[in-house]
Amino acid sequence: MTKAIAIVLLLAMVAHLIKPFGLPGLRRRADFWKIAVFAFVAITVVIVLQHL
Repeated sequence: MTKAIAIVLLLAMVAHLIKPFGLPGLRRRADFWKIAVFAFVAITVVIVLQHL
């Protein structure tokens, strides 16, 4: 599951660098780091939930 999340969000980061999504908070190319932070949090949550 964590590999799937990582791949999907990595592709989203690359796509955002090519053409920004235009969503609130993701309007500039430089905002791709926000996707990386979301990916880190999502993967951390999945790992924690798997160990419960």
